[in-house]
Amino acid sequence: MRLFDDRADAGRHLAERLEPLRGKDIVVLALPRGGVPVAFEVAKALNAPLDVLVVRKLGVPYQPELAFGAIGEGGVRVINEAVVGEADLSEDEMAAVEARQRAELERRSERFRRGHAHVPVSGRVAVIVDDGVATGATAKAACQVARARGASRVVLAVPIGGRDIFTRFSGYADDVVCLHTPEFFFAVGQGYRNFAQTSDDEVVALLDRARDGFGEPAVIAADDPPIRDEEVRVNAGPVSVAGHLMIPERPVGIVVFAHGSGSSRHSPRNRYVAEVLNAAGLATLLFDLLTPEEERNRANVFDIGLLARRLVDVTGWLARQADTAELPIGYFGASTGAGAALVAAADPGVNVAAVVSRGGRPDLAGQSLTDVLAPTLLIVGGRDDVVLELNRQARGMIPGVCELAVVPGATHLFEEPGTLEQVAALARDWFIEHLSRVATPVKP
Repeated sequence: MRLFDDRADAGRHLAERLEPLRGKDIVVLALPRGGVPVAFEVAKALNAPLDVLVVRKLGVPYQPELAFGAIGEGGVRVINEAVVGEADLSEDEMAAVEARQRAELERRSERFRRGHAHVPVSGRVAVIVDDGVATGATAKAACQVARARGASRVVLAVPIGGRDIFTRFSGYADDVVCLHTPEFFFAVGQGYRNFAQTSDDEVVALLDRARDGFGEPAVIAADDPPIRDEEVRVNAGPVSVAGHLMIPERPVGIVVFAHGSGSSRHSPRNRYVAEVLNAAGLATLLFDLLTPEEERNRANVFDIGLLARRLVDVTGWLARQADTAELPIGYFGASTGAGAALVAAADPGVNVAAVVSRGGRPDLAGQSLTDVLAPTLLIVGGRDDVVLELNRQARGMIPGVCELAVVPGATHLFEEPGTLEQVAALARDWFIEHLSRVATPVKP
């Protein structure tokens, strides 16, 4: 059941709960980008100033979801000495992480603020607003930064989160307001009918409206419809396989999905990840690696060579399509499909710009790992012990850029609340970073 029409609707409902704060000395701080439309409605209803709180968490190398600190604008820096000690981080390691995150923080700050000064926080109640909380890492960093900037009280306010949100933020926020805590919570987007990505331009426009007294927006054109959103048939060797192709307007690349054994293009996990990628401007192709007849032979499901050839054939098909021929290509492989994706990425007949593996079995790629040059991200659940060790070994064999991201508390299928959302966010950021580097303009 979807609880809110969109982020603005969620913000109006959240404002009703926060009504007791009206008239107090508060400042509403939005976490960009998705938190800004929510926070705009809160600030408007409470007649309070609105600002963005641009923060970056400092993740432990090779376990980026575990934060050893956070940084904010104005040189704010918060370090968790306990995590630093447990992870045995050196000053050089911390400095390298901070330098990367500081550069990204400054880029975002300049983009969103456009020269406008910060709204003062010192001595005021800071109401930190996001569109929801899954892992909570960024929201925790925001609470720490707001307090470091002198907030007299910190209130975290979100429309949706897990049932443990109140205990998780004990010690970070003085108060937590969360409208809905579903029993089965796996991603923030499950609470919204429309969860399209918030653009940088929308963030800037909403901040401008808030500075101008929350006036009505200028009339703008409707969101661009996708170029293609359809079922397709793809010739792969001697057979034809079914797929679903989604191409948003002005895509920066396309990601081909290789599912795990016993799954298909209808996999709810992969479809969720695909939706997140689509919202970020990436085209996707989910397809069945085998025909229904081939699936009846269980040996085919684990024939990594066969599955890899299918991926290579499908990649060639994309290169012949007018809408995708110019797009850089990424592979997203899950479980056994990750083994096939890595073998295909090593094939000299294809040019793959990035690979992401979710709970993958890279060991099934064998010696092909030593030929993988595409930047590769291996995402593994922290409680998936056997597969985690296999991925650690694979990381040492892949000669190209290769990072291992461990999602704390997750098992093999990432069924725990918020863990699949972490996978999607990690994959999105990896593909955007690496496909954007080689993207060429697509002709209209």
